[in-house]
Amino acid sequence: MEAAQKIQKAHGTLQDTIKGWEKKWAELEEIELLLEMAVEENDSDSEAEVAESLVVLEKNIAVAELECMFSGEHDNGNAIITMNAGAGGTEAQDWVEILMRMYLRWAENKGFKTDILDHLPGDEAGTKSVTIMVKGRYAFGYLRSEVGIHRLVRISPFDASGRRHTSFASVMVMPELDDNVKVDIDDKDLRIDTYRASGAGGQHVNKTDSAIRITHLPTGIVVQCQNERSQHRNKDMAMKMLAARLYELEKERQAEEQEGIHGDKMEIGWGSQIRSYVLQPYRMVKDHRTNHESGNVDSVLDGDIDSFLTSFLLWQGS
Repeated sequence: MEAAQKIQKAHGTLQDTIKGWEKKWAELEEIELLLEMAVEENDSDSEAEVAESLVVLEKNIAVAELECMFSGEHDNGNAIITMNAGAGGTEAQDWVEILMRMYLRWAENKGFKTDILDHLPGDEAGTKSVTIMVKGRYAFGYLRSEVGIHRLVRISPFDASGRRHTSFASVMVMPELDDNVKVDIDDKDLRIDTYRASGAGGQHVNKTDSAIRITHLPTGIVVQCQNERSQHRNKDMAMKMLAARLYELEKERQAEEQEGIHGDKMEIGWGSQIRSYVLQPYRMVKDHRTNHESGNVDSVLDGDIDSFLTSFLLWQGS
């Protein structure tokens, strides 16, 4: 039964892909017909419309070509993305806030839905950690390129002397596992704590201990969820997050065994970053894996990260 459901899901995804390409082919034929009419009638307005339509079609084809590279088991599903502040104190916590906004804006531009599952505010400003569910087709396929340490260099808004500071944040991305993926979790290995969900104040503050924190004792993994008002629903989501973390941990272990890779996890600090966002003394965003760069830092921090996601997929597939 599970195998049949998996095949049916894959079949549905392939059908959607084929229909998408058929639609683009039909759009191209319509544009060609409009161009022929515009040339025959010497209609400059129609020629301009053709040019605009071709630009849009070219972008849509580029996206479709990119999505053909999503061959991973969970690439076409939802993603759970967690950001944690690293070295840098308040600076790093503000950096997490900036990254959170960047990913939320990117998801919005993609038409994806987002839910903030857990949020721990900073001591003075920003965010210590945040977990977001990104819902949409290929959300995980896109975002899996973001796993690693992200480094920010800028003049600190929190430094009265106006000195340049370097801040770090870690980004973890996990797939939302469907019911066909089974992860065995023994209840005896769990410590479950409840606490009162944080809020902005007023009538929306949760008056009960509905937030859930689950600690997996054998691995030390901690997950928590507070976005739902029901303790039961928060627990269900936290268990899904834990299952995803354990699944990724097992995949990493298997990859290390196969490739002979051994060593400790990278520290959230110097020398371990996958991408640098430099605002001072020059302005540049650079991915250290692919060497892809962008001088438009403001646009990147406003969610325009598609070129970095694309370059990673091409680099990984090369």
